[in-house]
Amino acid sequence: MLNQLLISKGQEMKKIFVTLLAFFHLQTSVHAADRISISTPGDAAHFTMHLAQKKGFLKEEGFDAEVIVISGPVANVALNNGDTDYFSGFGSALRAILQGLPLRIVACYRPTPHFMLQSRPEFKTVKDLKGKTIGVRAFGGGPDLVGRLIIKHFGLDPDKDVKWVVAGSDEGRYIRMQQELLDATIATVPTDYLGRKMGFPVIVRSEDLFTYPFSGLTIHIRRIKEKPEEVKRVIRAGIKANRYMRENRDGTIPILMSTYRIDREVATAAYDSFIKGFNNDGSMPEYGFRRLLDDTKRLMKIDREVAFSEVSDLSILREARRELGIK
Repeated sequence: MLNQLLISKGQEMKKIFVTLLAFFHLQTSVHAADRISISTPGDAAHFTMHLAQKKGFLKEEGFDAEVIVISGPVANVALNNGDTDYFSGFGSALRAILQGLPLRIVACYRPTPHFMLQSRPEFKTVKDLKGKTIGVRAFGGGPDLVGRLIIKHFGLDPDKDVKWVVAGSDEGRYIRMQQELLDATIATVPTDYLGRKMGFPVIVRSEDLFTYPFSGLTIHIRRIKEKPEEVKRVIRAGIKANRYMRENRDGTIPILMSTYRIDREVATAAYDSFIKGFNNDGSMPEYGFRRLLDDTKRLMKIDREVAFSEVSDLSILREARRELGIK
């Protein structure tokens, strides 16, 4: 009788355990089904969220995430309309915010730009380019703005001491350099590798000179109010991705290959060229952010003071950092 009672109790406890296990599995499954869309420009400075998706850090935080490659202006409108949930861009997002869209930057994953000054081999220093011609893809874009900061950093006047010209695609600018129609260009990852193979050395990398936030997370303010826990989980996934990226070269290179459809040689060169510019904590460099904000105001001809709180909200980032043990 006693044995039967013990067996019965044991079976009952087993049923309770299985029921609880099923309950927690159901809860986890429901949480894991949170669908979000993350928009990102196509260049490698915005690699964080691609890596977070492909290495499972977004899934680990409970998301079924779709990462979409899209241009900045389109992404900002999509954010405002609710057609996408997160955007990794900074420059176009700032312009959209200053134009009145209710968006905010909530984290920074790349506090330095990935642009560099690349020249014909006879030029050894930035000052050697005084009076010379530098080609960019377009005026007012990131390479143009950062290129002028590089020139200014070395004591030259970017508006007087060099000539800036719009000179087409990356490959087209290298061809013009071969033809001696250009003296230098502002290059980016991974196309700088092509330039180096063509014999054009990198004189200086902007990430070695100053901060100038380039990628992170931008969202609609209603998401901050209505879904702060979700935002925090996305921020955490990005921080985890950056940490993995910085610590796992061999694991990151194949994902660079698949994301940007480049071969191992180019992906390896890209990794080595850009890895130093990604942070491991999502933090925003205040001085660099002010510089970016001031440049954006100048381009938009805005004279009034703009507080950081008008364009960013880092309160959820601070919570995410605390939970990850980051001071």
